[in-house]
Parts: sequence; C-alpha cells; structure tokens
Amino acid sequence: MIEEQLRARTNGLLMQAAGLIARTGATPNTLTLLGFAGMAVAGVFCAAGLFFTAGVIVAASCAFDALDGALARVSGAASVFGAYLDSFLDRYAEAAVYAGLLVYYAWAASPWGVGAAFAAATGSLMVSYARARAEGLGVACRAGLFARPERLAVIIAGLLTGFVLPALVILAIATNATAVRRLLHVRAATAAPRSSG
Repeated sequence: MIEEQLRARTNGLLMQAAGLIARTGATPNTLTLLGFAGMAVAGVFCAAGLFFTAGVIVAASCAFDALDGALARVSGAASVFGAYLDSFLDRYAEAAVYAGLLVYYAWAASPWGVGAAFAAATGSLMVSYARARAEGLGVACRAGLFARPERLAVIIAGLLTGFVLPALVILAIATNATAVRRLLHVRAATAAPRSSG
C-alpha cells in the first residue's frame, strides 16, 4: 500500500524534521492535536465551498500527522496512549472533512453530493473499524487498497482541483469495497480447515 512506500521513502526526512521540532519542547500529542484542529478547520472551509483552501489545510494537517510519530521516536516520548490518541483523532479528523462536504452539498440541494459524502464517510470509517476489530481478534488485516493515506490523497486532489464530487464517488466505491475486502480476508483467515475425511 501507499502507506508503507511513503514511510520508507520519507522516514529519514521526517526523523530530521522531528529532531528539529524536539528542540522546541513540543510533544507528539501536541502535533496530533494540531493536525486534528487543522482538519476540523478544513471541514469548515469545505462547508463554505472554499475547496482549494480546504485542500491546502488538509495537506498541511497531514504533515503534522506524519511528524507526531517521528517526534515520539526521536524524543523517546512514545506511549500507548499517544498512539491511541493519534488513531482516535484520525477518525474524527476525516469525519470533519466529510461532514463539511455533506453540509455544503445539502445547502446546494445536491442529493448526489450528499449521498456520495455520506457513503464515502461510512466507507472510510468501516475500513478503519474492520482492521481494528480484526486485529482485536488477533487477525492481521491490511487487505485492500484504500487505507487512510490513499483516502487523503484522493480527497486532497479533489479539493485542490475542484473535482470534489468525482473524488467523493471514487471514495464511496473504493472505501466500501476495501471494507468488504477486509471482511472476506478475515473470513478466510478464521475459516476452520476442512477435514480430509
């Protein structure tokens, strides 16, 4: 998936940037909260129809999201709660952007936009839930293409180019397909072996 490729290619740069940030005394949780705040603000701009500005803010917020983990490693401040907080706020951050788009299309009286935003939001949350629930049951579950980095890439591209509705349609289809793919993966991984007799 894109997540592993990005991590491999940018890890050195992120660690260097995190080293500089560590000198300021900022904590990983501070970056996590700043990233979430940025996504919430982007949701407000989405609701107002200021898509390009929202796209820029989402992209900037992703930088904070990438740096919090690197800062935790560099500063030795990694914690179980910090990792949980990061994942917890990631869900709300995505929901804020989708909520803003849903409000925009509701005000514009666009049933297609409302439906696509709702379906994309539902699919995005289900992709994350499917993995978390599977791993809670002891089953590794990273199947499918549309994890969070892929979803953010599509929504940023849609916001910056103005092709927001096509981006939402892509997300609505791809995220729900990924959630179903993970369901099937868990089913296969937990299926009892057939007896030979």
